[in-house]
Amino acid sequence: MDNSFIEQLVKRKNRVGNLLLCCMLLGLSVGVFAFGFLTGLTILWLPALVLGFVWFVVRGNSHVEYEYCYCDKELTIDKICNQSRRKRVQKLDLGGMELMAPYHSHELDSYKNREGKELDYSTGELHDPDTRYMLIADGGKKIVFEPNEALIKAIHGISPRKVFIR
Repeated sequence: MDNSFIEQLVKRKNRVGNLLLCCMLLGLSVGVFAFGFLTGLTILWLPALVLGFVWFVVRGNSHVEYEYCYCDKELTIDKICNQSRRKRVQKLDLGGMELMAPYHSHELDSYKNREGKELDYSTGELHDPDTRYMLIADGGKKIVFEPNEALIKAIHGISPRKVFIR
């Protein structure tokens, strides 16, 4: 029985659009509040507070990390927002895995046109040697993630014919 435990933390790259949206929402919120304060229109304070709340929510979800935990033929992927809130986004039984291969591998060609949503739990960056892998799970889930060597070897150990290594 495979009793290994492997844990890996991957930080998602901050997107420029998220940064611009945060700056725009904060500036608009402060501007509407200041305009309402200076003109005496207290009715403008409510939209300013709503814009401030939206800024707070967007800012809280802009710093994202993914944690991959492998234990006993099971892979769990958790999303950590702002280094404070954790949410489990995937729990996969690797016994029902169809295939795992590098993202631009020829082994994935027959799965490219298959129905199913592609879920990206990687850093969002393209490295020179592409380190992303795609895992095709039961039910047609296509999961993109960036495992380290220890995680790849552990998954390869339980399903050597279904896991392709560079």
